[in-house]
Amino acid sequence: MTLSLAAGAGASVQAAILGRLGDRVGAIEALGFSTLVAAGTGVLVLFVARRSLHGISASFQQPLWLWLGGVLSAFIVLSVTVATPRIGVTAVISLLIAGQLVVATVIDRFGWFGFERIPLHWTRVLGIVLLAGGAALSLRR
Repeated sequence: MTLSLAAGAGASVQAAILGRLGDRVGAIEALGFSTLVAAGTGVLVLFVARRSLHGISASFQQPLWLWLGGVLSAFIVLSVTVATPRIGVTAVISLLIAGQLVVATVIDRFGWFGFERIPLHWTRVLGIVLLAGGAALSLRR
């Protein structure tokens, strides 16, 4: 839970930084640079933690649909880079979280991608509605 909370905090800082970088060098250029930095960091962490890069070659042998995580990462970084200077960090993060919660609920409900099915209770629905309302309100300046 602590790691997830820290990642959420990091996402807000990331949005602000990428928005500024995108303003200075261009959104596509910021995406490319950020992706290179992330790739280098990921390889370094893998090597330090496992003392091997075998996990990378093993990943290439997995079904192509599992590669979508990397494609989606690039899409998320690009969208945050473009949107943050236009609508602000709060609005971007609010919309990002609202979208994540809706899709995560569907994934849990139907057990997509091999996850255990988790029933949809009224408390989750209420949480989504409240978050969507908060995201809509955050668009006002």
